[in-house]
Amino acid sequence: MLLARPALAALALACAGCAVPPGTAPVPSDPPPFGAPVSSPQSVERGRAMAAARCGGCHAVGLTGDSPLAAAPPLRDVANLYPPEQLQEAFAEGVMTGHPAMPQFELPPGEINDLIAWLDSMRTE
Repeated sequence: MLLARPALAALALACAGCAVPPGTAPVPSDPPPFGAPVSSPQSVERGRAMAAARCGGCHAVGLTGDSPLAAAPPLRDVANLYPPEQLQEAFAEGVMTGHPAMPQFELPPGEINDLIAWLDSMRTE
């Protein structure tokens, strides 16, 4: 993995599962294998819905706008800082931060692929 541990802590600000219990975001049917490129409009939409439901309480999830929590970077910034494919391992292993406001979370492969597809669609650089 190309990300150092301090970078993972910063990355963890990207998506939390904040106050939404696991399983409440849309679950893809027949997810592609972990690591497979995903770029279908359906996958991007599932990733957007998951980010809005799980991360939107703290992070801006659109192409514009401020995050509801000032310390939480907009996810579009995270998409530009880290190539989305580099985030797969961090999402699978469980992203942890050094502060209590950001909960630890890990995602199953189908949700990772959808979130990566959506983050990739947010890239502007």
